Amino acid sequence: MQVRVLGCSGAIAKDCRTTSFLVDTDLLVDAGTGVGDLTLEEMAGVDDMVLTHCHLDHIAALPLMLDAVGGRRTRPLRVHALRATIEALRAHVFNNIIWPDFESIPSPEAPFVTFHDIAVGQTLLLGSATPKRIEVLPAVHTVPACGFAVSRADGGAHWVFSGDTERNAPFWDRVNALEVAMLVIETAFSNREQALAERSLHLSPTMLADELAHIEPGKDYPIYITHTKPAETEEITSQIETLAGRQVSGLAQRDIRWLKADGILTF
Repeated sequence: MQVRVLGCSGAIAKDCRTTSFLVDTDLLVDAGTGVGDLTLEEMAGVDDMVLTHCHLDHIAALPLMLDAVGGRRTRPLRVHALRATIEALRAHVFNNIIWPDFESIPSPEAPFVTFHDIAVGQTLLLGSATPKRIEVLPAVHTVPACGFAVSRADGGAHWVFSGDTERNAPFWDRVNALEVAMLVIETAFSNREQALAERSLHLSPTMLADELAHIEPGKDYPIYITHTKPAETEEITSQIETLAGRQVSGLAQRDIRWLKADGILTF
């Protein structure tokens, strides 16, 4: 399996696209502005989308994608999300004011999109090109949110994505029970902005170290940092490297890497 990083920034700027990952060719994880780098054929080839939550940087490209390729598809795009996320999309995006209601276009019997409820702890089997198992993981954010663990349908190691989250002990309880190939975890703000990180339920480098300390001894896998604010990316990177160099618990001896748009992760 492979994950193509379409966007991994916490906001937009030149060469910075917001969160979205293409797993193989048929599954999108979140629909940030990075989706715009896909060709029409690539977008039309996506059968399923899973969303971590309803914030704009994670859903901005969904309505535009449906407009671009809805008519090219032979069946609706299936969007899987928490009930609260679906309700927010219906009320605030697909409401015939901000954007057309593509649940009923071109007809209620054959719409461009269908929405499907998920819940934390649930496991989904999705994908036609390469069947995938997606487990819905807990997240702690300002709106109902989740993360995901993705593996082949027949088993194997997982690509784990934290989604937007702050301190989250239940997440680690579950992750420690999985075979993990790699972890993608957010660190949105620098330590200088730690108060803002705590108020907005995001992580800073110091909080990241505290969270990674939950990884059980003997578990060793690459950890990719995502969702950094473009204005603070260099500062966040430097602070994480400094903490790791000081052998701070959680970061000591960890294989810390940084995501880049259009990167490919294989597992």
